[in-house]
Amino acid sequence: MRETQRKGDIAVSQAIASFTKKGWDVALPFTESAAYDLIVDIESELKRVQVRYVTGNCVDLRRIHSNSTGYVVKKSKPNAYDWLYILKADGKEYLVKKCLSGRRAVNIHDDLLFRPDKEVRVSENE
Repeated sequence: MRETQRKGDIAVSQAIASFTKKGWDVALPFTESAAYDLIVDIESELKRVQVRYVTGNCVDLRRIHSNSTGYVVKKSKPNAYDWLYILKADGKEYLVKKCLSGRRAVNIHDDLLFRPDKEVRVSENE
């Protein structure tokens, strides 16, 4: 397995654990083609969640894959997902409660920290 895939698997697994710890139900889409990695059921409201793993403070928001002609790079389309969950290599978790469509990257900071045992804090400034 490629290292990038393993990091993504770690982030998705941690997101599932953290959302479940809050008492929310989590579902996985059957397809790899979805622009989101998880579906979270919060009091009868479904949220599509894109998951990212990062080592620094800058999160690349593009989706990159290869095909027979080379690499394909795509930015998120409007309303492609509802929340962006970010797991840093140091174990810190971040949550942005909106779709950052059309952007190449976003910088994370402590006011976006997500603590499963506490109320979700959201930055609307990013």
